[in-house]
Amino acid sequence: MTLSSKTFISSLAVAGVVGALSAASITHYATTPVHARDAVSQVQPAPAVSVPVASPTARGLPDFTTLVDQYGASVVNISVSKNVRKANVEMPELDRNNPLYEFFRRFQGQMPENRGPSGGIGSGFIVSANGIILTNAHVVADADEVTVKLTDRREFKAKVLGVDPQTDVAALKIEATGLPAVKIGNPDHVRVGEWVVAIGSPFGFENTVTSGIVSAKARALPDGTFVPFLQTDVAVNPGNSGGPLFNMSGEVVGINSQIYSGTGGFQGLSFAIPIDVAVKVKDQLVQTGKVSRGRLGVVIQDVNQSLAESFGLKTPTGALVSSVETGSPAAKAGIEPGDVVLKADDREIKRTLDLSGYVSNLKPGATARLEVWRKGATRSITVTAGEMKPVKAAAAATSPADDNNRLGVAVRELSADELKEVHLQSGLLVEQVSGSAARAGIRPGDVLLAANGTPIKEVRDLRAQVGKSAKTVALLVQRDDARIFVPVTLG
Repeated sequence: MTLSSKTFISSLAVAGVVGALSAASITHYATTPVHARDAVSQVQPAPAVSVPVASPTARGLPDFTTLVDQYGASVVNISVSKNVRKANVEMPELDRNNPLYEFFRRFQGQMPENRGPSGGIGSGFIVSANGIILTNAHVVADADEVTVKLTDRREFKAKVLGVDPQTDVAALKIEATGLPAVKIGNPDHVRVGEWVVAIGSPFGFENTVTSGIVSAKARALPDGTFVPFLQTDVAVNPGNSGGPLFNMSGEVVGINSQIYSGTGGFQGLSFAIPIDVAVKVKDQLVQTGKVSRGRLGVVIQDVNQSLAESFGLKTPTGALVSSVETGSPAAKAGIEPGDVVLKADDREIKRTLDLSGYVSNLKPGATARLEVWRKGATRSITVTAGEMKPVKAAAAATSPADDNNRLGVAVRELSADELKEVHLQSGLLVEQVSGSAARAGIRPGDVLLAANGTPIKEVRDLRAQVGKSAKTVALLVQRDDARIFVPVTLG
């Protein structure tokens, strides 16, 4: 089975009804190429040379006891509670010959309507002595209450300073001082094959230590983000989400975020967000509560050997521009479909992740000089980065509260090239999910094809169908190569 057909589980938090302990996960399905996005604030890299706190034993195996003694207290347990609606799936007025009739008849009444608490747990770590904590966005997203427990058993109610779904990073604040903070490392100095350590709360077992090696760097995953993940074979499981990944010097080099699994459990592949990416996001969340990103307005893809030959490149390198949005910063600068970006301000671009990672460090309004390959020759193009606008939820309602919460999806229309790639005539790509849609099982990467049997071509089509629905809307969803009907009970 290929990599893209497996399951990437980013919700390594443990979730379920309060008092119970069960694993919950979110699976990402990528249907479009990676877009260039960015976070802006800068982080000072850690020194290249540091004193190891983990050393080999007499038999040559690493000893992590000193590392755990010094920094284990910086790792915290995070528990969240949410007040969710568990609503009955109402039987809509459908003709018995309608294909949806049997679907709704079978599932009607299986979900008793009430409101009740649900909860989950994850991990985090202290990055400043005055109570700033880093964790994953999916650990605390939509939480009504967040509790942080330290290793000395003190508990604090935490304020969520902000969450960034694009990088899956969240920043919390607890009212405490003199806390043991971690040391921040530099992922650029991490080497494939070196030992690393994870500390977290898998399945609720607080301050569990696991170790392994770095398997790869700058790994791109099919989740539509620009994050250059660190891949390891460190055992991480539900509850490890948001916990730190340490190097042998006791420095945090990543945040454990995702696993690659066909079963939902650890199978030898785990992925961590590089700490420099996380700190840049944290800085903005602490200052403003949100993340501002630059935008070029292009869709890019990697260059393989066949494409390199067709474009006259000596080697398969660079980021190929497959489409340019009309009126975008890239279009205004003169970038065209078919251009291959080779450098950005003298930084070599070998693949799409390099370009999107570079753009992630541009402030909106900043300029960049791109070297592109076009028709057998290189040329220099200066582009001014725009600002990535927050994606708004699509819903049909009259009040702001309903507009944000009734359906709970953030969608956008697919471009002509994207529709051709997935062999569709129309559809809306789900980029973010919360509330009713999340509880119904809608996932980022799903493509919405129809609502209540009516094809969806534009966002307003979805709004119209939701507006006509009293309590339930039936969405026809394409997920990978399969199509399924998903009933969503509206909030």
